[in-house]
Amino acid sequence: MTPEPSVASPVAAEPDRRLHPWSWLFALISGLRQFIVPLLVLLFAGRRGDGEGWWELAPMIGVAAIALVSIWQYFTYRYRIDSNSVVIRSGLLHRSLRQIPFARIHNVAIHQSPLHRLFGVADVKLESAGGTQPEAHMQVLTREQALALEALVRRHARGDAAAATAVDGMQGPAAAPPSRLLLALSPGEIVRLGLISNRGMVVVAAAVALLAQTSRGVFADMVEAVRNLLFGYAESHRFDVPDYLLAGLLLLLGALLLLRLLSVALAFIQYHGFRLEQSGRRLTVERGLFSRLRSSAPRRRIQAWTLVEGVLHRLLQRRSLRVDSAVAAAADGSGQQRGLRELAPVATAAACDQLVQALLPGRQWPPAHWQPLHPRAWWRLLLPGVFLTLVLCALLGWRFGSWGLLGLLWLPWAAFLARQHARRAGWSFDGELLAVRAGWWSRHWRWADVDKLQALRLSRGPLDRHLGMATLWLDTAGAGSFDPPLRLRYLPLADAEALLGRLQHAVAVRPLRW
Repeated sequence: MTPEPSVASPVAAEPDRRLHPWSWLFALISGLRQFIVPLLVLLFAGRRGDGEGWWELAPMIGVAAIALVSIWQYFTYRYRIDSNSVVIRSGLLHRSLRQIPFARIHNVAIHQSPLHRLFGVADVKLESAGGTQPEAHMQVLTREQALALEALVRRHARGDAAAATAVDGMQGPAAAPPSRLLLALSPGEIVRLGLISNRGMVVVAAAVALLAQTSRGVFADMVEAVRNLLFGYAESHRFDVPDYLLAGLLLLLGALLLLRLLSVALAFIQYHGFRLEQSGRRLTVERGLFSRLRSSAPRRRIQAWTLVEGVLHRLLQRRSLRVDSAVAAAADGSGQQRGLRELAPVATAAACDQLVQALLPGRQWPPAHWQPLHPRAWWRLLLPGVFLTLVLCALLGWRFGSWGLLGLLWLPWAAFLARQHARRAGWSFDGELLAVRAGWWSRHWRWADVDKLQALRLSRGPLDRHLGMATLWLDTAGAGSFDPPLRLRYLPLADAEALLGRLQHAVAVRPLRW
């Protein structure tokens, strides 16, 4: 592990600093990546003309313009580390001055692509709570400066008035708290993560969609060549029907195996060297094989927790632990996830529980007792599916006659699934932690501290009013868009109203901690 650079109190005001001398090169590469499609269009469109004109030079003019802008940004970008903030100046004709207090910096994201690592530099983003864009994007600093800036923000988060403001490795008056390793993924765990995830299918689907949209002739030729190869081989060997079925099954199994191998390879690229560490009250995640991504955020910024156990998770006896934080978790232009998101991409159930207990001291997890849903909750889960099935069967019966009524055989299975989901679901509230669980084949748990709740809502649809039940919706800062909402579905009306009253009182008398 790279030792954390120490920092020191300034003797005088810090001078303005420039970015790394190679900053303009990385800005140029970033600009080319964003405008690569228009540049290619100009390049190939210019070559289709009969004569040579300025269109032939248009791509080179575009590259030269992006290079000039990148160099201009380098020479006009300045930053300064003050006693309690980062001050950034940019622009020459249109000047901008931005002051970012350390107390408002909730996440320090450090990204290193292979090119960054070759030059010993890093891309640094300073992010605040709820922002869709980073407060500051320093492209680029040396790795030592990036880590020192992260350490400086960490010290100010602890309220250390004697924290240093220099980022050039000067000695500080107080040592930073030692880092404690909470979780590290071994190669075996990364293999399990690749087998569980479906990243290979996502990549293949994206590649097929890209080929189909951008080069229909080439894509059609590829499909036709593969079809001719397979059917030509089968006809030359005079396969029977069982042989075709066996060959199709083997091809399907081979495709699934290749997809899983691709998923494992992508998991190694993204999660190699995954380490979750705690230093004081701050959490840091670092991962990546070629590109290294380091994200750091205060523990108090965690708003809600999600524990996932899918079918493959259960087969491999693993779970995944994610969090919603006050820092925006949207992906940036590089495709990297912003903000602290995955605390345990894959781990055993015991390891996930221990991690939650370590980061939520004084809270009980897992809950000792789960409250059930309304006794007729399974009816509420079943009725929408019944209505849809009856409509589809009526359409199929009108089109295919009595054969269409075979769709009614789905109803007993749907009733069984609804009963299992209702039996498995539940909720718990011990005065401090509100938790909900749901799912049967794929299970998930969602919970949040009562001090993180911002809004409460009780909703009842027509069916809910008829069956005497209600759903309670809860809102926290930075709720994840990829996770199920934090809600308690189909509670008995009396229980929902009583719980709403308890939560309203707790939210009213307790300060919001985020």
